[in-house]
Amino acid sequence: MNRQQLIDQIKKKKSFLCIGLDVDLDKIPAHLLTFEDPIFEFNKQLIEATHHLAVAYKPNTAFYEAYGLKGWRSLQKTIDYLNSNYPEIFTIADAKRGDIGNTSTRYAKAFFEDMNFDSITVAPYMGIDSVEPFLAFADKFTILLALTSNKGGLDFQILKDENGQTLYEKVLQTSKNWKNSDQLMYVVGATRPEFFQNIRKIVPDHFLLVPGVGAQGGSLQEVCKYGINKDIGLLVNSSRGIIYASSGKDFAEKAKEKALELQKEMEEIIIKR
Repeated sequence: MNRQQLIDQIKKKKSFLCIGLDVDLDKIPAHLLTFEDPIFEFNKQLIEATHHLAVAYKPNTAFYEAYGLKGWRSLQKTIDYLNSNYPEIFTIADAKRGDIGNTSTRYAKAFFEDMNFDSITVAPYMGIDSVEPFLAFADKFTILLALTSNKGGLDFQILKDENGQTLYEKVLQTSKNWKNSDQLMYVVGATRPEFFQNIRKIVPDHFLLVPGVGAQGGSLQEVCKYGINKDIGLLVNSSRGIIYASSGKDFAEKAKEKALELQKEMEEIIIKR
């Protein structure tokens, strides 16, 4: 998927909703545990119920790695199902990889070629040679951690250097000069709405992946006030607030209702902008 195709989907669906598929077998409806692959069945029913409301899905790979080989198979089946049935959907491997160059190249191959994700989240701490291997893949996107929504994100990300520049600003500014930087997106947490205006001054045109709306307390209205650009430029993620809206047999229908609430709010924002 390229950038224009993603923008077209946002316009068509009047949505910039990303749904996080963070599957915990202790939380999914009990009746699904009788299926041969309860993780995939959970994802499949959620996708069937919400695909018309979302433009992206984001499995956090830790929730699959935790179940070993079976979990990886469930993840692969989920991505294959999305790519086969809903190729217009943007897929994000929330894997937070990032290592020395030859290792990053293998990570990129695994997620972009073998598993066929459209994008992957990457930690920038090791610098240019740990990120550019991901950027070498055409029509694939690298989503760099910039300003995260967790409490500990402030331990380092807003520290200032001798010139008064914060670490997250340095990440944004420096990465713009890397090869194929037009294939970069950035993670900016919804619980940090006061920073969006400054972030847009540095990266006015890049897409931002915004976790933290819903269960983590982030405000969609606050995010959009300063985060939206001419192409919308946002993928706002909600995970637990949607996928665990019900623990009963109506879980997919309840997930659709929660997703619809967010989509309608997004549609109003798009219309008014």
